[in-house]
Amino acid sequence: MEAFGRLLDVLDRLRKECPWDRKQTNESLRPNTIEETYELCDALIRDDQKEICKELGDVLLHVCFYAKIGEEKETFDVADVCNKLCDKLIFRHPHVYGEAVANSVQQVLETWEQIKLKEKDGNKRVLSGVPASLPSLIKSYRIQDKARNVGFDWEERRDVWDKVREELGELEAELEAADKEKAEAEFGDFLFSLINAARLYHINPDNALEKANQKFIRRFNYIEDHSLKQGRPLADMSLEEMDRLWNEAKSQEADA
Repeated sequence: MEAFGRLLDVLDRLRKECPWDRKQTNESLRPNTIEETYELCDALIRDDQKEICKELGDVLLHVCFYAKIGEEKETFDVADVCNKLCDKLIFRHPHVYGEAVANSVQQVLETWEQIKLKEKDGNKRVLSGVPASLPSLIKSYRIQDKARNVGFDWEERRDVWDKVREELGELEAELEAADKEKAEAEFGDFLFSLINAARLYHINPDNALEKANQKFIRRFNYIEDHSLKQGRPLADMSLEEMDRLWNEAKSQEADA
């Protein structure tokens, strides 16, 4: 593809002639890669097609940059990256490239982890494929999802609510006892059970929480805008005034 070749040519020249690009290593690029990935996620949440295109380019640059560093170390190059990916995709889709049958998304998901365990260089344990550096909420979801793929799951999803209530009761007991360490542990168990419930009801908890974050920001900004128009510090507003403005913002969202 001509455009991809152009990108590689530009990167080659930057690596040779730009002091900043020439200096970069895997270690120095890693924080920027994380930032670029989150910027892409922000654009995806907003469904901003122009920004998605831009941020995909930034992420692709980082993929090519790591491949270029690998080429310089004579360990791998971008062709190796592409070929290994293609080999993996073909191997993990026997219902497309082989004789296996999968007539639903669920069937594909159920066999995916089993196939990964059979790969020569794959993960030897079911949960070892979950990156340690994942944010805790996403990690929890992935842990539970991987366990589900090998049959470790609730038989009836409604039964999860008994577990949620059980964990909430244990959390409340530790909060009453004022044992901070135990309360923190129980709070973690409670969150884990809520994430499990979200998974069972096909709700992505990370997306759900981010929508709640954005909703709170919109409504809080509405309150702050009114305080600025009145020339009053937000801290001088009473809780009753804030509640009234909050409900106004909520009502406007419902009418929109």
